[in-house]
This record gives sequence, structure tokens and C-alpha cells, in this order.
Amino acid sequence: MTSTARGFGDSALNAARRERELRELGDGGVVDVLVIGGGITGVGVALDAAARGLRTVLVEARDLAFGTSRWSSKLVHGGLRYLAGGGVGIAHESAVERHILLTATAPHLTRPIPQLVPLLPDIGVPQRMLVRAGFAAGDVLRRSAGTPAAVLPRSRRAATAETLRLAPTVRRAGLRGGLLAWDGQLVDDARLVVTIARTAAAHGASVLTRVRAEQVSGESAVLHDTLSGETLTVRARSVINATGVWADQVDPSIELRPSRGTHLVFDAAAFGGLSASLTVPIPGSTSRFVFAFPAAHGRVYLGLTDEDAPGPVPDAPEPTDAEIDFLLDTVNTVLREPLHRSDIRGKFAGLRPLLRTAEGSTSDISREHAVLHSPGGPITIVGGKLTTYRKMAQDTVDAAIAHAGLTASPCRTARIPLAGAVSGAARDRLDAPPTLIERYGSEATAIMALAQRDPALAAPVAPGIDVLRAEFAYSITHEGALDADDLLDRRTRIGLVTTDRDAASPVAAQLFR
Repeated sequence: MTSTARGFGDSALNAARRERELRELGDGGVVDVLVIGGGITGVGVALDAAARGLRTVLVEARDLAFGTSRWSSKLVHGGLRYLAGGGVGIAHESAVERHILLTATAPHLTRPIPQLVPLLPDIGVPQRMLVRAGFAAGDVLRRSAGTPAAVLPRSRRAATAETLRLAPTVRRAGLRGGLLAWDGQLVDDARLVVTIARTAAAHGASVLTRVRAEQVSGESAVLHDTLSGETLTVRARSVINATGVWADQVDPSIELRPSRGTHLVFDAAAFGGLSASLTVPIPGSTSRFVFAFPAAHGRVYLGLTDEDAPGPVPDAPEPTDAEIDFLLDTVNTVLREPLHRSDIRGKFAGLRPLLRTAEGSTSDISREHAVLHSPGGPITIVGGKLTTYRKMAQDTVDAAIAHAGLTASPCRTARIPLAGAVSGAARDRLDAPPTLIERYGSEATAIMALAQRDPALAAPVAPGIDVLRAEFAYSITHEGALDADDLLDRRTRIGLVTTDRDAASPVAAQLFR
């Protein structure tokens, strides 16, 4: 039997709720769905299951978005890259999921971003024609997904003046304008994960961080509370392994071939006020690009590599010197003044959980997701990408319902706004700074209320950093932050730049005393 459907309730995650729900879980009984892993896939599964009326528990050994889900490009891709490899299905799926994020579930956390390919002499006619054909195919994808041109404009040629306005540091010699298309961008990937987790909690899911699952089977797991040291055994009608690049540690029958994607972090000033995703063809390739794009906190991210990453999976993957040189060398082919290592403010790398299905380059392995089920083991979801997390979750919960014979409502997540979702005139009426609205949507007013009640919380966490102390406080009371690292590295992205992290650390630590 399943639990009755629950209404939309309290979305606040905090230490007190965690302790209460762990205590209730220890009282016994069988839950419908136990989700292991608190990344984008796991929280998506928890929301889908809870919204269908299933009693759902999610456990995460560390923190929400601790793994790959905080190391992405922070973009909502329409799937254009997959068309080049003949992946029409995943390309369309990506475009549909992008549409849902931009227009229905997360309009407060996403925005359109122009994608600009500058037309310089180094870009030959064949490559230029391929880019134009690709952008035209992207227009078809956009229309097939139902996304109006008012949300994502159609691709077109950009004049030289417009190209330089969007990307002021592009080389002017020989520049003949650019090719322009539009895609989606997240304010931050970890923020999306936290917001989905809160929405799942509002629909009745228990979201428990610092809880490690051990001795996992298809019907139970031993849960170890890493804060108290206590353990309990939880029985579930269905156990779902959503641990990403660690999936083979939960179920050894899974074979993964991780791929590392690296990004560099720069001050926005290094790119002269970049307002587009500057997209640079990789010399010698017809389908791969690196791109630089504006990000939160006055930064620009430059990525992306796609390198085989065999061996043990680290908690925080590190870029290699070769990857750093590759990114700098590629972007410098279009810049007036080359960037140097001394310009880099930070760097990060993430591992994609790709299935071991090919012996060639990891860039050739399909990004389609797979739902797997070994005899006696949990249901495992691997592959896929951040943009398609909702469809991945839907397929996984469908499989869990079918396997366990659960009674549940149909999937509703394409129509469930995430916590704080707001757009249009309602967004314009919010009485809060634009930066807070971009990060929290309608809940920006709650941040402002904290700052008004306590003037100390109205101050920034450190000079020159556009994060208020009230944001740290709100992360503790509503977003499940349990220590200073959660605040610096996942609820905000201050930690991507070491000097900023050092400056903000005293305030983060003080709030937990």
C-alpha cells in the first residue's frame, strides 16, 4: 500500500526537521521509495515519487549537490550537440525539458542566453556552414518543443557592432560579425538541486543529508547518520540508486566510464563585460566548441573539456594542466589580448556518469540515460545530463512503480513549479534586489525580511562579495545547510574562488556557533 497523496506543505529544510524525520524513520514501517543520492537526479526522483503520493525518503552521504551536480556548465542545453551525432531523440528530449524549465517549473532560476560564434578568418567556410546548419536545426528543435521565439529567439547573423557589444574582447581584425543563437542558462546548478529538494520536501518527502546508505539491496538499506554515529535499517518497497559516478559502489554490476569536464573561472572584467556565451570552435573539429559565459558574482566561466577519467572517483575532481592549457589556447584564438594563467581566479571539474558502452572517445558515448535493475539489487539510474533530470526521474519512478506494484498517480512534475517560481508581472512586483530575485525567485522577499529584522544580516558576507549575511541565515533555516562548507560551496558559489572563500569563511563559521 502507498501513502495518501500529500498537499504542498512546508518546504523548509533544516537541522531540526532532519532530526525529527530521522527519529520518525527509526520508528519502523516500510517506505514506498528510498532514494540514495542527493544530486540532481536523486532530488528529481524524490520530487516525482512524492508528488505521486508515494512515501519517499532521500538519503545523501554528504550534502545536496555535493558531487557532479555542482560542477556542471550551469547551462540548460537544447540538445543541439547531439544532433551532430545523429541523436535526434535525446536532442528533442533536451529541447522539451529546456522548455519546461524556462517556462513552467523554474522560470526564476533560468534565463535565455545568446550563443555567439564570432566570424573570424580562422573559421573557414565549411565550418561556418556547419554552424549555420546546426543553429537552423536548433530552431527546429525549439519549435518542436513548443518554445516560442519570445522566450528563445530564432538564430540569425549578427553585425560586427553587435558582436563586439556582446563580446567586447573579441579580436577586431578580420571580424565579419557573428552567428547568433539562443540557449538556456541556470543561475546555478547547485541552487537548482536545493530548490528541487525543497519542493520534494513540500510534497512530503524526507530529505536527509549526512546519512550514508550501506548494505543496499532492492528492499532495504542500513542508514548511518554520520553526525550522530547511529544506524538504522530501513525497508522499502523500492530502492533507487541515484548516486551518479558512485553508482557502481552501490551496485557493483554497474559499469561506468566517467568523463571529466573542466571549467576555469575569471573575473568578468577579463572579458570586458561579456553578455553572451562566446562559442569558439575547437581547431580541427567540426562539432566541438569551448565557450565562455557570464556567471553569478561577477564572474565568467570558461569550459568545457571531455576527457576520459579512469580510476577512483575523487570528492572534488581537479583539472589537469593539459586541460587548462587547452581551454586557454582555444579561447585565445578569438581574443584581442590573450588570457594567461595569472588571469584565472578559480577552476573546477566534474565527472559525468557515462555507461561503459564504447571504446572510443568519451565525447562519442551517448548522453542518453539508462534505468537498470540487477537481480536483488536496487533500481539504478545513470547517464543523462542535468537538463533532462526531470525525464530521467519520471522514467525511474515509472520503473519502480512497475517493479514493486505500487499504486501511484501519474507523473506531474512537468507542471509543478519549484519553490520560489515566479515570472512576468508577478516577478516585476517583487520588492527585492534583482540579484536576490535571480537566486530565490519569490522567496527573495523572505531574505529581505530577515535583513530588515536584523540589520547585521543586511551586510555582505565580505567586502566586494554580492552575498548578504541574510542569505547564509536563510540557507540554514530553509535550505538544509548544516555547516560552513555547505554555505560557501553549494548554497552560494563563493567557494569557487579561493580568495573569496577565505574572506567569507569567518561569517559562515560564526553563524553556526
